[in-house]
Parts: sequence; structure tokens; C-alpha cells
Amino acid sequence: MDLVLSVADQLVLDTVYAKLLPLTAFVDAPSIPTSSPQAVLSTSPSAWTGLVRSLPHPPISPEVVSSALNSTISSVSAWPRDYFPRQVVSVSVLTIIGIHLLYFIFAGLSYYFIFNHEMMKHPKFLKNQVRLEIQSSLRAFPGMTVLTLPIFLAEVRGHSKLYDNIEDCGGWTYLILSVPLYLVFTDYFIYWIHRVLHHPLIYKYIHKPHHKWLIPTPFASHAFHFVDGWAQSLPYHAFIFIFPLQRVLHLVLFVAVNFWSIFIHDSEMITGSMWETIINGPSHHTLHHLYFTCNYGQYFTWADRAGGSYKQPMPELDPFLEVMAAKKAGKAE
Repeated sequence: MDLVLSVADQLVLDTVYAKLLPLTAFVDAPSIPTSSPQAVLSTSPSAWTGLVRSLPHPPISPEVVSSALNSTISSVSAWPRDYFPRQVVSVSVLTIIGIHLLYFIFAGLSYYFIFNHEMMKHPKFLKNQVRLEIQSSLRAFPGMTVLTLPIFLAEVRGHSKLYDNIEDCGGWTYLILSVPLYLVFTDYFIYWIHRVLHHPLIYKYIHKPHHKWLIPTPFASHAFHFVDGWAQSLPYHAFIFIFPLQRVLHLVLFVAVNFWSIFIHDSEMITGSMWETIINGPSHHTLHHLYFTCNYGQYFTWADRAGGSYKQPMPELDPFLEVMAAKKAGKAE
């Protein structure tokens, strides 16, 4: 998030904050030399300026004013980049925008180009299910944002172990090894969080809404209770506070795992692959939605194997067989 925030500040947010919360609103007219072309304050501030002046702001020293005058004071915000309230607002907005973009772009692409639309004829596919999945996701996003906000703020305020220069932390060797480390770490802890969410004392309150979709589409990937989504995202966030991770690589991995979460919800049952006993793909997750108590893992099958919850995808378990059977029965009639 700190990389995204830095780019957003440079491209958009500095200008937005300078327009909405200008430094001039908090600086008394005598603080600016009247001979300066930047002496823009009037003795009768506008209603907006009056409102802005009621907001909190960091102390404005003469040095800050002097530095602003060297450029254009109207282009400087009273809320600098490292001001905590600004970071709260910026991170919240970027999170909401980001999660919507990731969801609709990746889920949309998967739905239109990968998902087998014949699966919508399955007897367990709900009426208006796609619309219901999207509505459920949109309801979850604000709550997930609020719960994740403290973690993102800790990250942007420099408390994580993210780094920029590859040579500062083990060079290319560690950079490459950090990828499998990230995947194994997050997969293992997501497995246990997911399994705990299936405990009877928790399941019906938190995780059951996600299992409403027995034949999920990619839009079901985020269609869950907001606490459910937040809980299963915790390993991704925890990793960068425990292990060093290159900043750009972190962003790439974060986007990639979001795509994977969407991809495994396409209800496909492709069997016979040499990787299916290692990779927890769409076939495995389809079985999880159908049978509930198997294949809790995110990317790999090893945790399910060790935990006794692995279910092997088999051709005879393919839910598409029921679609085909229904078609044949319809033709027979």
C-alpha cells in the first residue's frame, strides 16, 4: 500500500489536497508579505475556507510558509503527506477503489472468458446468482476496508519490513526465495484460518454466507461476510511484518493472489493434470464448495494432505455431469 500511496500522492492526491485543504486557509495574512504575488488571503474568507479552518492540521512554521512561497503557496496543502489524518483518508479511499477495480476487472475477465456459462444451468445454481454474488461482495468491501485500515497504516508509516533496493536484503537470491516463502507461509496459515471458520461455533455466523454459492462464479470470490474476507487476508499482511519483502514484488504478489482467489471460483473440474496433486486449483475449490469439509488450502494441497482434509478431484465428481444429465432428460421429454 505504501508504494500505491506514494504514486497516488505524486499523480493525483497532492493536487487534490492542495485544492481542498490549501495551506493558505490556515496562514494568517500577516504571515505572507503583502508584496508577494502569493498573498492571496483576504480578510473575508470564503465559506469553504472557514470550514477548512475548523479542521485539524499540523503546526505551520514560518519555514513551511517560506518554503511554500518559493513555489506557489496555492499549490501546497496544509495536510502534508505524512500527516496521519491525511493518510487515513487516502488509504481508505485507495483501498475502496483498489478492491473494486481488482474485483470487477479480474472477476469480469474470468467470468466472460474462462467460466463455463453452461454451469448456470446446474440445479444448484441460484436464481439471479451472479447479481447476488456481486451484491454480497459490495456489502463486504466497506467492512473489510475498515478492518484492514490499521494494517495498511502501519505499513505506510514504515513499520513493515518492506524494502526498495534489492541489494539491501540478500540480493537476487533472497528476492527469488522470498516468493516461495511468501506462498508457503500464506497458504499454510490461510488453511488453518479457513478450517477454523468451518468450526460449528463460527461457521453459521461468519463463513456460511460464502457457502451459499454451491456452484460459484468468479464473482463469488469476494462474496462473503466482511470478517471472513478480512480474516483470510491476514497472512498476506502479516508476512511483511515478519519477513523482509521487496516493495514492488509485494504489490505484484498481492495482486496475483487476489487473481488466484478469483480464478479458483470458476467451478471448473479439470482432472488428470500432473499438477493436481500439488496445486489447489479450481477443481479442488469446486469440491470444497460442494462438500464443505475438504480442500481448505489456497494454492497447494500439502496442508490438506497433512490435515486429513484432502479430496482428490475425479471426473465422476464433476458438477457439470448434472448439467449434462439435465439436458439429456429435457431432450428425452
